[in-house]
Amino acid sequence: PSPRGFRVGVPTLTCLSPWQTVEHGFPSQPSALAYDPVLRVMAIGTKAGAVKLYGAPGVELTGLHKETATVTQLHFLPGQGWLLSLLDDNTLHLWEVCQKEGCSHLEETRSFGLPGRPGSGSANCSPGITRVTVVLPMAAGTLVCLGTEGGAVYFVTLPTLTLLEDKTLFPDEILQSVPDEYRCGKALGPVESIQEHPRDGSRLLIGYSRGLVVLWEQSTRLVQHLFLGNQQLESLAWEQSGKSIVSSHSDGGYMVGIGVSVSGPFPCKAISKILWRTCESGTPFIIFSGGMPRASYGDRHCVSVLQGQTLATLDFTSRVIDFFTVQSAEVPEGGFENPRALVVLVEEELVAIDLQTPGWPTIPAPYLAPLHSSAITCSCHVSNVPLKLWERILSVGEQQSPRQSSAAWPIDGGKNLAQEPTQRGLLLTGHEDGTVRFWDASGVSLKPLYKLGTANIFQTDCEHNDSLNQAGEEEWPPFRKVGCFDPYSDDPRLGVQKIALCKYTAKMVVAGTAGQVLVMELSDEKSEHAVSVATVDLLQDREGFTWKGHDRLAPRNGPLSFPPGFQPSVLVQCVPPAAVTAVTLHSEWNLVAFGTSHGFGLFDYYRRNPVLARCTLHPNDSLAMEGPLSRVKSLKKSLRQSFRRIRKSRVSGKKRLNASSPSSKVQEANAQLAEQAGPPEVEMTPVQRRIEPRSADDSLSGVVRCLYFADTFLRDAAHHGPTMWAGTNSGSVFAYALEVPSQEKFSERAVEAVLGKEIQLMHRAPVVSIAVLDGRGNPLPEPYEVSRDLAKAPDMQGSHSMLISSEEQFKVFTLPKVSAKTKFKLTAHEGCRVRKVALVSLASAGSEERLENCLACLTNLGDIHIFTVPSLRPQVHYSCIRKEDISGIASCVFTKHGQGFYLISPSEFERFSLSARNVTEPLCRLEVARSMATPKLPQANACPMALLQAWPWVLAVPNASHPPCSPGSPEEHPAAFSPGPIDSPNSSMENPLDTTGDITVEEVKDFLASSEEAERNLRNTSEDEARPTGILIK
Repeated sequence: PSPRGFRVGVPTLTCLSPWQTVEHGFPSQPSALAYDPVLRVMAIGTKAGAVKLYGAPGVELTGLHKETATVTQLHFLPGQGWLLSLLDDNTLHLWEVCQKEGCSHLEETRSFGLPGRPGSGSANCSPGITRVTVVLPMAAGTLVCLGTEGGAVYFVTLPTLTLLEDKTLFPDEILQSVPDEYRCGKALGPVESIQEHPRDGSRLLIGYSRGLVVLWEQSTRLVQHLFLGNQQLESLAWEQSGKSIVSSHSDGGYMVGIGVSVSGPFPCKAISKILWRTCESGTPFIIFSGGMPRASYGDRHCVSVLQGQTLATLDFTSRVIDFFTVQSAEVPEGGFENPRALVVLVEEELVAIDLQTPGWPTIPAPYLAPLHSSAITCSCHVSNVPLKLWERILSVGEQQSPRQSSAAWPIDGGKNLAQEPTQRGLLLTGHEDGTVRFWDASGVSLKPLYKLGTANIFQTDCEHNDSLNQAGEEEWPPFRKVGCFDPYSDDPRLGVQKIALCKYTAKMVVAGTAGQVLVMELSDEKSEHAVSVATVDLLQDREGFTWKGHDRLAPRNGPLSFPPGFQPSVLVQCVPPAAVTAVTLHSEWNLVAFGTSHGFGLFDYYRRNPVLARCTLHPNDSLAMEGPLSRVKSLKKSLRQSFRRIRKSRVSGKKRLNASSPSSKVQEANAQLAEQAGPPEVEMTPVQRRIEPRSADDSLSGVVRCLYFADTFLRDAAHHGPTMWAGTNSGSVFAYALEVPSQEKFSERAVEAVLGKEIQLMHRAPVVSIAVLDGRGNPLPEPYEVSRDLAKAPDMQGSHSMLISSEEQFKVFTLPKVSAKTKFKLTAHEGCRVRKVALVSLASAGSEERLENCLACLTNLGDIHIFTVPSLRPQVHYSCIRKEDISGIASCVFTKHGQGFYLISPSEFERFSLSARNVTEPLCRLEVARSMATPKLPQANACPMALLQAWPWVLAVPNASHPPCSPGSPEEHPAAFSPGPIDSPNSSMENPLDTTGDITVEEVKDFLASSEEAERNLRNTSEDEARPTGILIK
């Protein structure tokens, strides 16, 4: 079926790809920056060859070079919608902002490479001679100057990118004007900077590495002025009137005007870039990067802002890539630039400084947030957040950053054409340093709302940061910490592993690496109170087990002060203090359930006492007692077991080949028949794979994988009530009947739990998810949804069913008898294992108001399968994430309405949609005033159109209509070549995370084929994938 809707009851398996719609977060490994003062947009280039344009929130354009090379420089032609990119393979590329169906997108139109120097033999001419070091687009928009490592300056026409050989300026021509004593047989070195005169475009300021700076007249080809310097030059800048210049040098000094040198008494690092901006106040801004004393602060990453006697040295935690100032595009003669803001791109974040407010505070960014300011350890999505909770989170978030500027975001070009989000979506990320960050995930821009910290509840070494800051205030230069990227955690035990949030009561559970489970509640006022501590022993006095892992985190004693926001009320400490692997919250019953590798517990946070503790350890579960920091024995044991399995499979394979006795043939036939037994839809697949049952004594078999609360039938078919379900790594499912008092009697009666059922899956595959479906086959609503008229009451008349998703199959059982109703053996059919599962509501093909409940499953191969529930009929099969991208698969989280997020790098989430009716993508327009048309790339050099514009399912379904797209994004490359984003660092072939992928001859041919051959091969591939295939898993 088409991805636009699902025909329930028609089992079809189609190889399609979901819409990978937008990337949230900060680009991985940025390498270049540019700003267009006319269009008010900026561009960021990355080491993977991606180019991303950003304007006002929601205005985002993305392009990807065909070559996988680092973008070393980016330059706008102001106002014309043209962008020049220089790659580290020494090629220059011209990008154009094009309009398509009312929206703007970014398209590469031409590329150019400098030829070898004329008259030089290839043997004598090093390729480095023509390596481009400086790119300067002229203000007129018709020429671009290219400075090279050999000292020559080339001129190339725009937009045709044609070399004007007769205008080339070689260093020999410059040396003729240089005094003999300065030449002394030395070369001028590479061109370090070229700057166009701000008032006279015919004059160029050219700086050479050796220190020579010349003012060169293009029309007469004469040197008008010479500045003979002996210190290695780093950069040049004009004063806005064109009457003076400023230069920076490798010794950490800079020169204002001619001969006025400013430098410190100690050896300093080079000043790599310097800007001079005039102000109405009379005192200009001088802004430069680097220049710190080499001995004391050589490891600091700094940008210094100097205005008169006021100096601020902005201290970043990662390397400075580039920076620019935001001011008016047109400055009249005699006027002033009056910069509004300074924007600095560093390796791990983007920071904007308000230059018009005293103190130069930071301007909060509406996008490009560094998600990885501390490493992400888990994530959780909350859909349809009530307005009241949303406003409360916004309010406490604003109170967290009073020092930030109230100025508007300075990069505000373009127009966002996307419709306002119909519902508020909240993305929560847990981090290694014990923080939970709240993000507005309703639209294209992922905006930070609030940061919750948990480290202050425990006794850690976090206080040393304050002493460092105090020491820094007395030092010179006056360092000022800016940015929020801080990847270092004081204690790895603080790491957040699981998050659960009730959006109706504003209660939240945060569980961590050292077995800590925090029950928190949102408060609008600051508070000072003691946190109740309860301990739950999950081993239940079982003998023969000794915990060898880390210690628990010691809580602080006495009352603690908490700012407005989520404040802890109870700390539940698991013993042993292993990482929490599952958590769930039922705020209507005041219960929280949690599990580790040792067992699971149930806690009543209203009465603040434990209800239940169950140990799930097998007698041979020695690995569970070692903890996450003790991996040497684990690695040896897993390697040993792997080799044993390989030997065993080889021996058994030889035995099967040699067996010719009648009894062995009968056994083989019986085994095949047993595997093929199943529901009618399962019989459609002609080949099934043999799955060997897992051993009961496998290491870590006691890990609790999922926990679930449900009001359903467990004891008998006549009475329903509260229940709790737990699934483990060994395929065990425990069901408990709960006696929960009414709300009026919470304080009088305690909650009781009685074991009702215990289920053991045949193959002992880990249980990934448990869900109960009502009599109509719909998932049960969340707590408070029915009582607040936000969801229909579940059907309690018909029989309920239970959907258990293991790593190998999905199975539906009737309740309360727990008899198998239907199943789908995913591993047997597809040769993959289940990694993530979610029940999602997708809009029907017939009516947008009618929602179909489906089961979405992400496998270890990066594919997404969608099934109907409760019949488990396969609907569509998406190729989403590369199977080698293990971290991306592990980080995936589904939303309730068919969207999802996964990490394509430590700092970026890729957003995707499973339904064409629910898509979040950038739709924007940039108004450009172009002086001339841009010629397109010649077809011989062009990428096949299928690679640039076709959506993946257009290739698989030739007659499918072309859906609306996010123009120019790297996701436009079909999944046949790269299911994941191509600019993801995880897609680098240099660092494969898994060796399961083999390159076939057909794949190589597809990459090397011409346009027509590529399209024909893709059609053949899609036809082949539509046929059932057989894969043998050994």
